[in-house]
Amino acid sequence: MKEKAIGIFDSGLGGLTAVREIQKIMPNEDIIYFGDTGRVPYGSKSKDAINKYARQDARFLKKMGVKIIVAACGTVSSVAPDLSEELGLPYTGVVNPTCFTAAQVTKNGRIGVIGTAATINSHSYKRRIQEKHPEFEVYEEHCQLFVSFVENGLVDPDDELVRLMVSRYMKPLKDSGVDTVILGCTHFPLLAEAIGREMGSHVTLIDSGKETAIYTKIILAERGLLRENNHQGSAQYYVSDTPADFEKFAGLFLKNSPKNHVEHINIEEY
Repeated sequence: MKEKAIGIFDSGLGGLTAVREIQKIMPNEDIIYFGDTGRVPYGSKSKDAINKYARQDARFLKKMGVKIIVAACGTVSSVAPDLSEELGLPYTGVVNPTCFTAAQVTKNGRIGVIGTAATINSHSYKRRIQEKHPEFEVYEEHCQLFVSFVENGLVDPDDELVRLMVSRYMKPLKDSGVDTVILGCTHFPLLAEAIGREMGSHVTLIDSGKETAIYTKIILAERGLLRENNHQGSAQYYVSDTPADFEKFAGLFLKNSPKNHVEHINIEEY
């Protein structure tokens, strides 16, 4: 069981930020990644559609023989149910580990959350934080265009269009006086520099991909599923649309190009 890969899925490219962090902290682990590029973005879809997509994505990864499934997607983590019992595998999303860190980091008890419309409308991050810390104030802002910008490689903080978009979306949180902002979609770390410039150095940004990678390692360690250190991990990538676009932009997320060929699959078969 230790030798099996970690399965990760997202609506598109965003989950690669979690892949990058897992490769940093668990370089000996193999990874199988599925990006549902044919149906991105999930954030504008109905709850029923998101639930259907999450189950299909997870079933594909289970068929590939993974030892844990990571929903590296803020929308799925916020809207779809925990699939661990249904799959018979350890399963985690991004909400719980990210909220835990944000609550530890904030100094003034004012936390901002940015995500897709579906994520924000679910109030998943706000609800989770205030379950443990009812005294905290949580401010939410949906930033739907962020996903489209990132999927198309528009992330340069010096780009005027990027700067204007970030300023427009972040103004309500800036005005609210938050000192911590949860990047509630794994696409958003690619815009972290632009968001950080807009919010100021006194505001801490919480990367959901990074926090989920740390939590994934904890789960594997608790279950005795961490791979031995003498193995060099590898990654396989699968998409539901043309691999060409994935290969074009994946390097932005991974900070290097995918070393393996990207394969197309028909996700509707699952």
